[in-house]
Amino acid sequence: MSCYFVLAQWARGRAAVTNRRLSMIATLAGAGLLILGHAGAQAKPADCYSSDDGYFDCDFQMTDSAGSFTITGPDVTYILVIDSPGYASGFVNLGHRNVPLPGTYVRERGDPACWSSAATDTRICAW
Repeated sequence: MSCYFVLAQWARGRAAVTNRRLSMIATLAGAGLLILGHAGAQAKPADCYSSDDGYFDCDFQMTDSAGSFTITGPDVTYILVIDSPGYASGFVNLGHRNVPLPGTYVRERGDPACWSSAATDTRICAW
């Protein structure tokens, strides 16, 4: 056996060990990010209001870094997806599917916890 052959075999073995270690580190890091991401996305109890449902207890959950959120009450879920700062598209889910709400929802200056749509004169709030 040549010295080159033995050295090449040893290098391949070391590379395989290094690749397995890197793969394991990447897997653990990815799992950690998933856990952290999940912990940051926990729903929080809130007081909510909608023009259609009045006041109700709900769970408030941010869904992205732009400020989109979901509020879930006993009988209804409202979803606001931020289109641009201060403007959002709205959806309602009454148990079976998400239904788009008409118009654009605009964040209220007087109460930033509330969003209203001039198209239907409706309001959704979460405090």
